[in-house]
Amino acid sequence: MVLLTGVLFFASGAAALFYQIAWQRTLFGWYGVDLDSVSVIVSIFMLGLGIGAIVGGWLADHFQFKRILVFSLIELTIAIVGLFSLNIIDFVGAGMVANSLLRLVVMTFLLFLIPTCAMGATLPVLVAELVARTGNVGLSTGNLYFANTLGAAIGALIAGLILIPLAGLDGLIQTAVALNLAVSSIAFLAFRRLV
Repeated sequence: MVLLTGVLFFASGAAALFYQIAWQRTLFGWYGVDLDSVSVIVSIFMLGLGIGAIVGGWLADHFQFKRILVFSLIELTIAIVGLFSLNIIDFVGAGMVANSLLRLVVMTFLLFLIPTCAMGATLPVLVAELVARTGNVGLSTGNLYFANTLGAAIGALIAGLILIPLAGLDGLIQTAVALNLAVSSIAFLAFRRLV
């Protein structure tokens, strides 16, 4: 179960980077491409991940016997939002032309609140599950964080070198959605087997 969880979290990390790259490139149409726009977009992602980690801790505490199922549902949520994300960004962006920076920041935060919080919630949910199984907080946290970060790093390479040149941002999003759906399905099947 520990190895499977690591593999799932690796794939989840790759998918998260696929989304971040696609969303950031699409948001450049709102903000332009400069240091300020990159700083705002990355800050909003980090804020969402932080809020999600708090929510994930709460979920892990309140659904102690269904954490893998909770993880599966979180991944499914990310996939559903991701599937429509580029269209949503374009639709909302069309109405944001010539708005103030403050309005753009608030709208970006609201737009990405659900998916970034969902991404942030996955680590505490899985850490709590592995700690319950292994009894080792440090090893559980370290292994999961390593798997997710490695997945993100490899995802960034694959996105930049393969997926964007071959399939564009739409293909990048479709790959991320497929990864999230696969992770969700495998986690759900694992949960059913564990019950």
